[in-house]
Amino acid sequence: TGKELAGVLHQSTLSCWVCFATDEDDRTAEWVRPCRCRGSTKWVHQTCLQRWVDEKQRGNSTARVACPQCNAEYLIVFPKLGPVVYVLDLADRLISKAGPFAAAGIMVGSIYWTAVTYGAVTVMQVVGHKEGLDVMERADPLFLLIGLPTIPVMLILGKMIRWEDYVLRLWRKYSNKLQILNSIFPGIGCPVPRIPAEASPLADHVSATRILCGALVFPTIATIVGKLMFSSVNSNLQRTILGGIAFVAIKGAFKVYFKQQQYLRQAHRKILNFPEQEEA
Repeated sequence: TGKELAGVLHQSTLSCWVCFATDEDDRTAEWVRPCRCRGSTKWVHQTCLQRWVDEKQRGNSTARVACPQCNAEYLIVFPKLGPVVYVLDLADRLISKAGPFAAAGIMVGSIYWTAVTYGAVTVMQVVGHKEGLDVMERADPLFLLIGLPTIPVMLILGKMIRWEDYVLRLWRKYSNKLQILNSIFPGIGCPVPRIPAEASPLADHVSATRILCGALVFPTIATIVGKLMFSSVNSNLQRTILGGIAFVAIKGAFKVYFKQQQYLRQAHRKILNFPEQEEA
């Protein structure tokens, strides 16, 4: 009560644990004991504690704040709100809580419709513009909504299959029995002084972005290679499939050769002696 507080104030000198000022420095300051602490940390200025609570809440007025010494939660009360302000405050809280979910839904929806659009463009690119439109017009809408977004997903999953590494391991293992490989890929069957450590394909974000970009641009490359190498084929679909197979095979052969040369370079590296300096 006010009388008890006044009696305590007259009995001893109060000290604020935030600004370290006493009641003798400012007789008009409002004091509060917000927790179970005793001694020098029992009392604190109302204004000092308000500033300290603001720093802890970081703009979130509903966040709970506790004493750093006894861990007792501060009892914070607000003046009663009018009906209009209460409704606005309730709406603000609901929007704040629903905001992250709405943003996630918008992001997922954007990704989904982007995948649908990409799938539709890929169908028209691979099959042919008129043929692709005709196929999608005759197809069930539900099938299109499910099937079209799976096209980029399947391309990315297919790009993640590193079949060149499996082929390279088999060739390194059985290259002694297949001497013809040494003439095609020099150095595959040569013994190495050590086995170098190889980095994980997804160890950094660069590999992940290369997989994503390579997978999404693959239909375009397959179409171009098909037109260049198999122009005699009349069917757009067959020409694109052949172009894709040819591109994967040629790119894989170059990649196997390149990775083998990198492997041999790492295996034969040496660390030189530190050069001794001649004494003056």
